Amino acid sequence: MAREYPDRPVVGVGGVVIENGRALLIKRGSEPLLGQWSIPGGTLELGESLEEGVARELLEETGLEVKVLDMIEAFDRIFRDPAAPDPGNRDRPRYHYVIVDYLCERITGEAKAGSDVTDIAYSTEEELERFHMTSTATRVLHRAFAMDRERRKTR
Repeated sequence: MAREYPDRPVVGVGGVVIENGRALLIKRGSEPLLGQWSIPGGTLELGESLEEGVARELLEETGLEVKVLDMIEAFDRIFRDPAAPDPGNRDRPRYHYVIVDYLCERITGEAKAGSDVTDIAYSTEEELERFHMTSTATRVLHRAFAMDRERRKTR
């Protein structure tokens, strides 16, 4: 299915890995959000569970094998294109994703940029602003940090 001007929403998955009080972030190498910092993830493949998709995407984008723990949030992201060359496409979504993000734990591997990622970084919760992420990604990361703190209390 086409990601640009799709016939229906595309399912996306993301994984937040927090280690030593820092979350792993990636810089996107393709649209949407080309060149922006974000949560690692991508699109679900046919026949894949959400958790399998998260694990595969994190391995492809960061080189990490992860254990998928708990769902953080599900949301939609719709990008309209008012400057589309075809006037018939101006109100039609250029991209429409339904995204499900999960808290993950690293099992093995060392983080490195892979597939459509141009860079990686680790950020504490207090440093998130300097990465200029979308408000949705920032909100998801704050929830992930809170969930991680709660998990550590109960261990």
